[in-house]
Amino acid sequence: MPFTQQLLLTIPPFILGLLTLGIGVILSIGGLVIMRKFVPHQKLKAHHDVAGPIFSTLGVVYAVLLGFVVVTVWQNFDRSRFNVEKEANCLIDLYGCAESFNTEMKEQVRSLTTEYARAVVDEEWPMIARGQESPRVENIVRKFWILYSNYLPRDATEQVFFQESVRRLSELSDLRTIRLIDSKSGVNPILWFVLLFGGVTTIIFTFLFGAESLRAQIAMATLLAVLIFLMLFTILLFDFPFTGGIRISPAAFNAVLSGRY
Repeated sequence: MPFTQQLLLTIPPFILGLLTLGIGVILSIGGLVIMRKFVPHQKLKAHHDVAGPIFSTLGVVYAVLLGFVVVTVWQNFDRSRFNVEKEANCLIDLYGCAESFNTEMKEQVRSLTTEYARAVVDEEWPMIARGQESPRVENIVRKFWILYSNYLPRDATEQVFFQESVRRLSELSDLRTIRLIDSKSGVNPILWFVLLFGGVTTIIFTFLFGAESLRAQIAMATLLAVLIFLMLFTILLFDFPFTGGIRISPAAFNAVLSGRY
């Protein structure tokens, strides 16, 4: 399990947010106070004409990277939620298409449909929060394929619904695979290193400016640090769509079980 996913799984979001922002605040205030203790602001002020343009360039580069990652993580979260709804809709379609089959086939399909939704909600959903999958759900999918492989449509009408059912079953299997992959695929550790290194570097760069009022500079540096680490915390929250305080719920599958379709 990735370290960031383990953090989301073991630490409540509120506490994790406080810890994340606390690191940024301590870094900005502590570093600035230490810098001023050894280097007077007059010496730092003399280099503003050089430090200013460099800091502007650094800030723009880091802001672009940070914004790009935030948007990407958010889009991936929305895509995962959309795929979950499509997976549940595939079950609904399988349930509906079974109406055209003979009584035995219809009952078996609808029984497996209910069993799949129940197993996903009760067993697999808590497991994908840890990046794991349920053997029970995998076995149900296998039963689906065996059932359709052994069924011979009786007429043209059944043939149409049979082909549609097989297509939906294939889509269901693919969407479940995508869901399992999304549950354990987060931001690459190298990218996390770049984000953290860039954030810390940007905050440290504020130490090289020498405002006459130390309190004013502390306030400005702290606000910058809070903003940076708040964005990093947002990326962390949405990094794994099925883990943590902000996660996708199995509401679509609950709707299947309750018959709200």
